[in-house]
Amino acid sequence: LTDDSTVSEEQFICPVCLDLLKDPVTIPCGHSYCMSCITDCWDQEDQKRVYSCPQCRQTFSPRPALAKNTMLAEVVEKLKKTELKAAVPAPPGDVECDICTGRKLKAVKSCLVCLESYCQTHFERHEEFRSGKRHKVTDATGRLQQMICCQHNKLLEVFCRTDQQCVCMMCAMEEHKTHETVSTAAERTEKEKHLKETQRKLQQRIQQRQKDLQQLREAVEAHKRSAQTAVEDSERIFAELIRSIERSRSEVTQRIRDQEKTAVSRAEGQMERLEQEIEDLKRRNAELEQLSLTDDHIQFLQVKEF
Repeated sequence: LTDDSTVSEEQFICPVCLDLLKDPVTIPCGHSYCMSCITDCWDQEDQKRVYSCPQCRQTFSPRPALAKNTMLAEVVEKLKKTELKAAVPAPPGDVECDICTGRKLKAVKSCLVCLESYCQTHFERHEEFRSGKRHKVTDATGRLQQMICCQHNKLLEVFCRTDQQCVCMMCAMEEHKTHETVSTAAERTEKEKHLKETQRKLQQRIQQRQKDLQQLREAVEAHKRSAQTAVEDSERIFAELIRSIERSRSEVTQRIRDQEKTAVSRAEGQMERLEQEIEDLKRRNAELEQLSLTDDHIQFLQVKEF
């Protein structure tokens, strides 16, 4: 394959399944299909005995015999190998392309009619081959299976108000035919009204709670300011009390020291006088002791006082 293989690969896409041809066959008009795809199409036309090309609508009768186009199959196989080497698989968590074989590429769109998700290349093929049909597509979603009826494999596009659940058109015409049903779009429009009303009430509650919160914050700030003022006042009062007590302590201490000084001074004066008196008495006693030892009677008798 040459460098323009990306462009030329369009001619190897089956118009029915939109994937690369599998067991390719070429019908008389020149268009090619997967063996299984064209077989399924023609099986549905067996009753009419007239078989048509799904692409150009040329008719054939009797039913043409189908044989595998081996040359085309070889080209497709080479193209698959080239795509497999170049393909970057979808990262974990991303929606994968339902059409890609081998490595699955990241899907970019989902078709709610075909009920498949497509990578960019397969989506472009989908748009090209479905250009005459109006298919509803959406951004790739991993919820595609949840949007499909598990019983009929159809899109859940009807809402049953009786059972309060989404159903497909087949379900609506069968087990839900006596129920009140509307399109999912209509039910969404109705429920969006309730949703908006609920949102409005929630918004009111949010605003009220924000107002309550603001009031509480202001009350907390007021309590903090009041407490701070009380602390500062008490600090000032206790500081003044401490200064007053310190002054009183100093005054009492000084008064005690003054009294001590006076008492000590008075006591010291008395002590000096007593010590002097003791000295005088000792001296007089010594004199008398000396007198008592003398043998001179005249001297003894001449002492006037003792």
